[in-house]
Amino acid sequence: MIAKQIKEIQLPVGFTVRPAQMTDLETAVAMFNATAVAQVGREEFTVEDVGSEWKSEHFHLDTATRVVFSPDGELVGYVEVWDTRAVPVSPWVWARVHPQFEGMGIGTFMLKWAEQRCREVFTRVPEEARIAMRCGTISTYQPALDLLSGYGMDPTRSFWTMRIDMEDEPETAVLPAGLRFATLAERNDLREVMRATIEAFQDHWGFVNAPEDDEMRHWQEWTGSDHLFDPTLWFMVLDGDEVAGVSLCRINSYEDPEMAWVNSLGVRRPWRRQGLALAMLQYSFGELYRRGKRAVGLGVDADSLTGATRLYEKAGMHVIRQFVNYEKELRPGVDLATRTLED
Repeated sequence: MIAKQIKEIQLPVGFTVRPAQMTDLETAVAMFNATAVAQVGREEFTVEDVGSEWKSEHFHLDTATRVVFSPDGELVGYVEVWDTRAVPVSPWVWARVHPQFEGMGIGTFMLKWAEQRCREVFTRVPEEARIAMRCGTISTYQPALDLLSGYGMDPTRSFWTMRIDMEDEPETAVLPAGLRFATLAERNDLREVMRATIEAFQDHWGFVNAPEDDEMRHWQEWTGSDHLFDPTLWFMVLDGDEVAGVSLCRINSYEDPEMAWVNSLGVRRPWRRQGLALAMLQYSFGELYRRGKRAVGLGVDADSLTGATRLYEKAGMHVIRQFVNYEKELRPGVDLATRTLED
């Protein structure tokens, strides 16, 4: 019954839909911020950050997005599909509906379009692979939770945003003997950072292995498009000439310019259980503090397979938000993603 109702859903009379265009950028960001105020009480989006995403080399507005307009021409809905990874078995859907236009079927219409768009990845992944469309929402916003569950999506995982507020300079980080800190600016080798990060993250829930050259393309695009990318804030721990772990930071988080952000923190298997992760986190806090930041945040799997949440709590961080990821299976098959430490 639900599937039949979804198939028949249409936009309200007089509403129109088309692909997003760069000329929509400022209007779209204003709408995103209206939804952010409704969901979390503050604006979170900037023209610079959204514009960087829209200009990504392998993200094409005409095929990856749709915008919905009301009869009087107001932009009231937006949806995008990210399937730019080399093995897109879990295409990511991100959508927003203006709070004043919720409950009119716009969100369901956009999810239906997104599902059809996600099905286009079938020919790009192994025939035996399971494929599921994924999206998420903050756990405290009931309209979004109702939309996703009403569309037939299942909650699969929770993720936390954690934060530390620093009144005083953090304690000095101490590394095991023979190890030292360095930055990408000093080493100037993006590929070695990428390799170390991927190896560290292979034990994370949802990790999908991909060809190295495809990953390198993704990393080059990421660092090249982020207007706040700073190689002096991409920290690593070296054991001789080998990268043992990484802490890849950003001076501002994507939602709060007052808070710095740790994009990725990981330790390769041979160097685990030596205190490296805590030392790298403390070192990152200290460097960001000296650059004027008094708060640092990061995102983490609430049920981290590697126990990351306990580490972050030990470092003085606390949970400020919880997000729920949902998925809808589009094709059954072999799950290529990491689900346990045995995978």
